[in-house]
Amino acid sequence: MAIRRTDAQTGASPMAEGAAPATAGGGGLSGLVVAFALIGSVCCAGVLLFVRFAHWAGTRPYTAGLLIALTVPVFYVLGRAMPRGRELRRAARAGMAAVDRDLAPVPAGAPVEVPAAPFGTEPVHDGLTVELAPQRPDFMDLDPDAFEAAVAALCERDGCRDVSVVGGAGDLGADVIAVAPDGRRVVVQCKRYAPDHKVGSQDLQRFGGTCWSVHGAQLPVVVTTSSFTAPAQEYAAGCGIHCVDGAVLRAWAEGSGSAPWGPAAPPESV
Repeated sequence: MAIRRTDAQTGASPMAEGAAPATAGGGGLSGLVVAFALIGSVCCAGVLLFVRFAHWAGTRPYTAGLLIALTVPVFYVLGRAMPRGRELRRAARAGMAAVDRDLAPVPAGAPVEVPAAPFGTEPVHDGLTVELAPQRPDFMDLDPDAFEAAVAALCERDGCRDVSVVGGAGDLGADVIAVAPDGRRVVVQCKRYAPDHKVGSQDLQRFGGTCWSVHGAQLPVVVTTSSFTAPAQEYAAGCGIHCVDGAVLRAWAEGSGSAPWGPAAPPESV
């Protein structure tokens, strides 16, 4: 048997609640009527304002024309700015989303992408990478004048002072003149020869005939990119000319070998 419940105070049965859908439907219809009434009011107000403005413009045409001339650009700018504003808002939202992704915590064990360093920046030394020594120039790639200048630069690098390049026509066998760290006068002749062209004893004899008597050498040196013949080495050893062949020159330039005058003397203790 179905139980029927009634309201204790009004005695109304649930059948009265069935009227609620009708009431709701009536509320929606009334809202639509109100909306149309508001739209109609706005339209009527616009028409009245237009009529009043037209009447006012008829009495003051110049002022009305000036007002219209000022108002049209304003509405034009506002109309152009609205799409741009929407684009800026979308771009701002997209940028904030990208920032949120960048700031999101990285899960443990996930690979971390390291951005590449810009071109031309110095690499960061982490203590695990072996830094290579700067490459020395190949002396055979230099012309004779550049070779003499390179030898002079080595002399200056290793403590010589008053270094000058004097090679050229009429140099009488001297290409570089300098003062060694120990005070001796160094006279250098440079021979940029191919590997198969050795410096002979005649070259050493011509240099020996001028290095002491003309240039006042205290340490005569012959530097070559090639090597010396056995008679040339015997002549140099007999008269005190220091020979620097290609291998010794490379060691001198790289710092693994000493200069012709030897290492600089340590400073005297006070």
